[in-house]
Amino acid sequence: MAKFKTKRSNTTPAISTASLPDIIFILLFFFMVSTVMREVSLKVENTLPKATELKKLAKRTLVSYIYVGSPLNKKLWGSAPKIQLNDAFAEVGDVGLFIAHERANMPESKRRFLNVSLKVDKKTKIGILTDVKQELRKANALRISYAAFPRSEVY
Repeated sequence: MAKFKTKRSNTTPAISTASLPDIIFILLFFFMVSTVMREVSLKVENTLPKATELKKLAKRTLVSYIYVGSPLNKKLWGSAPKIQLNDAFAEVGDVGLFIAHERANMPESKRRFLNVSLKVDKKTKIGILTDVKQELRKANALRISYAAFPRSEVY
């Protein structure tokens, strides 16, 4: 009896691309769920100063931001420095209410860890910043940090 040999190819088979659309949709869904959109649109100038001694904040969910600077739309708001809390301009007296509202939105166990980050334009005068700090003291928000960019040259 004769044996019939089939000629086998030594090449590897092509990779199946049938599951490629599933993988693409899974990645798309993952990035849609995990992406954080910008929460605040700035209405004040915010050119941060440069500093040599910087430390990153550990838990950004426990940080509330207060922006201080001159308004971007000077025709409408003038050129005097303004305070921006979330998406609206505020007066110095509103800072305490803002801190109370931020604390109310946090779990009770983490309220004492609230950190207030002041993002102050480097051209802003110190007077309005001092007023904001006094209001933060009255609201018992004593954990304050200042936002800055790292300085490239160390003197």
